[in-house]
Amino acid sequence: MSKYLIAVVVGSLRKDSFNQKLANAMLKLAPPEFSFKQVQIGDLPLYNQDDDAHQAESVKRLKKELNSAQGVLFVTPEYNRSIPGVLKNAIDHASRPYGQSAWAGKPAGMLGASPGATGTSMAQQHLRNILATLDMPTLGQPEAFIQVKDGLFDEAGNIGAGSKKFLQSWMDGYVAWVKKHTA
Repeated sequence: MSKYLIAVVVGSLRKDSFNQKLANAMLKLAPPEFSFKQVQIGDLPLYNQDDDAHQAESVKRLKKELNSAQGVLFVTPEYNRSIPGVLKNAIDHASRPYGQSAWAGKPAGMLGASPGATGTSMAQQHLRNILATLDMPTLGQPEAFIQVKDGLFDEAGNIGAGSKKFLQSWMDGYVAWVKKHTA
């Protein structure tokens, strides 16, 4: 029986997204008392404060899914040394109107994958700055700036043998973080 529901926010809409693949593989490393629901962000309208009083159904759905979760896992690529616009748009929608943020207090973890040597380090740093203002306690260590190389995933889409120990350690840290902040 699942005790902890975690909302998974993938910052990429690309069909063959490395980060979608990473999210799917990471979920398999969690213990059985954790379940995950990926929230959809690709159908959200562009954020406009004029719409706060009459949010679109897709925004209401996002906020409802976040409100029912005990934590949030962000898996994001890096675009131009920051987070993708689609992710920032989702963050803005679910944080509004002021005082009604669906993010507040949710323990967060973040990781991401990129072909570049530094993985998604800059995107994650920018995301940390955003999450601080949203009052989301964010896992600091271990950090996971993952470079996509042969062997990261096995043929079945799981984390490959060379990365499994490290990424299992990351998941174990995130699980402990969620438990600490939901006790």
